[in-house]
Amino acid sequence: MKSVFFSRFFILLPWVLIVIIMIDVDSKRTIRAPAAGRAARAQRGARSGAPGAAGAHNQSALPVIYAITPTYTRPVQKAELTRLAHAFRQVPRFHWILVEDSTTRTDMVTRFLAGCGVPYTHLHVFTPRRFKRTGMPRATEQRNAALAWLRQRRGRRDAGVVFFADDDNTYSLELFEEMRSTRGVSVWPVGFVGGRSYERPLVSEGKVIGWYTGWRPDRPFATDMAGFAVNLQVILANPRAQFKRRGSQPGMQESDFLKQITKVTDLEPKANNCTRVLVWHTRTEKPHLANEPKHRKDTVVIEV
Repeated sequence: MKSVFFSRFFILLPWVLIVIIMIDVDSKRTIRAPAAGRAARAQRGARSGAPGAAGAHNQSALPVIYAITPTYTRPVQKAELTRLAHAFRQVPRFHWILVEDSTTRTDMVTRFLAGCGVPYTHLHVFTPRRFKRTGMPRATEQRNAALAWLRQRRGRRDAGVVFFADDDNTYSLELFEEMRSTRGVSVWPVGFVGGRSYERPLVSEGKVIGWYTGWRPDRPFATDMAGFAVNLQVILANPRAQFKRRGSQPGMQESDFLKQITKVTDLEPKANNCTRVLVWHTRTEKPHLANEPKHRKDTVVIEV
């Protein structure tokens, strides 16, 4: 009887050992998997600039994007600024310079900026009424005020890129990553502008050689305000460069400004050699307020 027992025991023993070894290996794999997953996620986060020690360190080395936005009081103003803020707060190393066309900082914009979640500077300068006639260049004083602020408060050691972000445009987050590497002046296409679905610089062998545009193709720089960015040091190195009021025609301010700081041959094409649209001149429709009472009847004052 004992001999039969021992014979069966020695037959089963190798199989028992194999099962124990397989269970042990599987349990170790299960324990290690979460750690490996965390390591992989950490590596991906470091590459993508996600929050974390490595991501924060990488972001601190990025040039700051200074977005200059002229704005003025109108029914859709808060809606426009809200759309911009949702995009801007997702961009690392970003500073919003908002310039009101006003004699003072308005309460609405002050409250909005305080809660928008974007690092900002709030300026104001009033456009003289004689310059507000139809056909006159717009937002000249506001853009120049923002340039003056940068020249007064930033120096040679500050790395940055300056972009003119009007509040009636829609911006892809990719656009900001494209412009961040700007060394001089960079350019790209703009959607819904000039009477066409898009306008763009024409590029050959990495150089801008002309413009695909529906209006005044003879312009030296036939681009929209949303179609270029300038390295901060170029702005500082050209202290007299500004947007012109006298002698500048509507639609020519971009050319008049860029002529002061660069040449067409030195432009840096972005957005896959200017073949991708990453910003759209959307222009929010003017709301129809025919039923708005002349005298307030609601007992609650609501900010729109």
